[in-house]
Amino acid sequence: MNDELFIERIIISFFVAFGVILGGALIGGIGAFLVNQPPMHKINALSGSLKIWALVAAIGGTFDTFTNLERGFFEGTHLILIKQLIFILSAMAGAQSGAMILQWLTQETIS
Repeated sequence: MNDELFIERIIISFFVAFGVILGGALIGGIGAFLVNQPPMHKINALSGSLKIWALVAAIGGTFDTFTNLERGFFEGTHLILIKQLIFILSAMAGAQSGAMILQWLTQETIS
């Protein structure tokens, strides 16, 4: 995997996770409003509970990441292991960034 593709994939992982948190929580807030629940509280709660799904969506939702991690551990290809960990960290950073923005907008702590 060349460096350009690697950087692109890191950026895309970040923004996919970021988008899953923002989109899911905001649309869920609209749903909460429609069923007469407090939308700001629901947006905040959803931003916390969608983090794992944002991570799964950002890394592709397949077992390729886990296969590459296994190859890195057992076959000694440390570069692949490091790249996969960077992809996961990028997705986690995107999910956390989205949740923090929603926390700032709703003025509540992440539940």
